[in-house]
Amino acid sequence: MYLSKENLNNTKFWKSINVILPEYDIDACIKATTADPTWLHVGGGNIFRAFIARINQRLLNKGLTDTGIIVCGTQDYENFERVYKPFDNLSIICDLKPDGNTGYEIIGNITEAVAANYDIPENIQRLNEIARNPSLQIISFTITEKGYALRDADGKLYEAAAKDMENGPSHPLTCMGFIAALLLERYNAGKYPLALVSMDNCSHNGDILKKSVLEILDAWAGKGYVDDSFRDYANDPSRIAYPWSMIDKITPRPSDEILDRLTALGIENLKSVKTTTGVFAAPFVNAEVPEYLVVEDLFPNGRPDLAKGGVILTDRETVDKAERMKVTACLNPLHTSLAVFGCLLGFTRISEEMKDADLRTLVTKMGYNECLPVVCNPGILDPESFLKEVLEERFPNPFLPDTPQRIATDTSQKLPIRFGITLNSYMSEKPEALSELRLIPLVIAGWLRYLLAIDDNGNPFELSPDPMASFFRNELADAGISYGMTESVSGKLSKILSNETVFGIDINRTGLTPVIEHYLDDLIKENGAVRKTLHNAVAN
Repeated sequence: MYLSKENLNNTKFWKSINVILPEYDIDACIKATTADPTWLHVGGGNIFRAFIARINQRLLNKGLTDTGIIVCGTQDYENFERVYKPFDNLSIICDLKPDGNTGYEIIGNITEAVAANYDIPENIQRLNEIARNPSLQIISFTITEKGYALRDADGKLYEAAAKDMENGPSHPLTCMGFIAALLLERYNAGKYPLALVSMDNCSHNGDILKKSVLEILDAWAGKGYVDDSFRDYANDPSRIAYPWSMIDKITPRPSDEILDRLTALGIENLKSVKTTTGVFAAPFVNAEVPEYLVVEDLFPNGRPDLAKGGVILTDRETVDKAERMKVTACLNPLHTSLAVFGCLLGFTRISEEMKDADLRTLVTKMGYNECLPVVCNPGILDPESFLKEVLEERFPNPFLPDTPQRIATDTSQKLPIRFGITLNSYMSEKPEALSELRLIPLVIAGWLRYLLAIDDNGNPFELSPDPMASFFRNELADAGISYGMTESVSGKLSKILSNETVFGIDINRTGLTPVIEHYLDDLIKENGAVRKTLHNAVAN
C-alpha cells in the first residue's frame, strides 16, 4: 500500500496495522484552507509535522476548525519536492514510547507545501496571496536559531542580509527578508492584523523575530522602498504581534529502523532522503511522546482554540519562566552536554549515553546542582518534575533514535541561551556561588575540545554543521591550542571566552576562565584524557 490521499480510503488496511487516520474530510479541508487560510507555517521539518501540524489536526478531528495548515520554507526546497509532494503532503507520525510500543498517526491537514523560491514566480504569487487574505491569523516558525540571524558573531551583516537591505522587498534572500516582504503585502492589502509566532528554542524568541524583521524594515525605509507608516504597522502589537513561546519535543532525524518497521507493515513507497544541504527528511517522523508548547496569548486577528489542541496559553512572564526552565536548565543544556561528550567518546545514541555512569552523573548533577538553583518556577510546569522526566524517561528512551551528532548541530548558536543565561543569572542573583560551578565550565571546555575534531581515541571525526565552527577552530589555532600539546592553555582563552555573541556573556567576568583553562589542559593531553577528565570531574 502506498501512502497517498487516495489510499486513505482503504480504511480496512490502515486499521489492520493500527494506524490512526484523519477524522475529517481532507478535500473539504483543502478547499476551505485554499479559500480562507488561517495558518501559515515557515519551516517544514520534523518538529513541524510531529507537533505543530498535529495540534491543528486535533482541532480538525474535534470539529473546532475547518482549515488546515499551509507550510512553506525559504531553504531546503528539495524537502517540498521529495518529501511532501510525492505523498500528497501526508506524513506518518511514529510515537516512540519508552516501553517499546509505537503508535502511528497519519497527518492529513497540510493542505499546501510551497517552496518560498523567488525563482518560481507562481510560488511567491501564491504566498503573497495568502499574506493578503484577511482570514490569515498566524504565521508560525520552526527555522532554528540561525534562521533569525542577520549578523555573525562579530556583529557583521551576513552577505544575504546585506543584499536584502540593499535591494528591497522584490527578491529577498533571507527568511527574515521574506517575512518582511509578506508583511508589506498584507499592509498594502488593508493593514490587516496578524500574529508572527516563533516556535524555536530561542530565549524571548518573539523579540528575536521582531528585531530582525524591523532591522530589515528600517533599512528599506531608509532607502525609500517603504514608508515609515509601514514600519509603524509592523511595530504595533495591536496589528502585528510577536508572541513568545516555549516548545519542547524531541524529534530526531528519520530512523532507518522505523522505516523498516513501516515497510514491514506494508507501506511500500516510503524512503528517507538527504538533501544537498545535508538535511535528512522522510514522509514519516519518529518522535518521543512528551511534548510541551507554551504560547503567549497575543493574537490580534484571533486564533483557533489552541488550548484544545494541546497548547498552554498564558502571559508573557509565564512563557519566559517556562522557556527559561527548559532551555537554560532542565533539558537543552543537558542535551548539549551529552552531544559534546558523546561525539568525543564515540556514542551514536543519546539513550546509550544515559547508560554511561559518568555521562549520566554529568547531566544529573548539572541539572539539579548548577542549573535549577537559578530557575524560577513558572507555575504551569514544575521544574523538578520536568527535569526528573527528562533524566529518567526521555533521555534514556532506548526506542528514540536521537544522536549526539544531531544535537551538536549549530552549538555555537545555542550556547548563549543554554549556558549564557544561567551564568548571567549567577552574576546577578548568586555571585557568591559562581566559584562553585564546575560542570558548566567543563562543558564549555569540552566544546572547545570538540572543535579540534579529534575523538578521545585520537581519531579525526566530522564536526556537525555549525556556522561558527570554522571561526572558532581558527581562533584556537591562532591561540596555539592543539591536540596533544603539553604547554598549558592558561592565558590563551581570554579572547575566545570574551565573545558575548556566542557565549551570551564575557566569561572572563565570571572568574571561571581559569577553571575552563584547567579542564581544557586536561582534555587535550592525550588519548583517553576526555574520559579521565570527565570521570574525575563528576566524581567530586
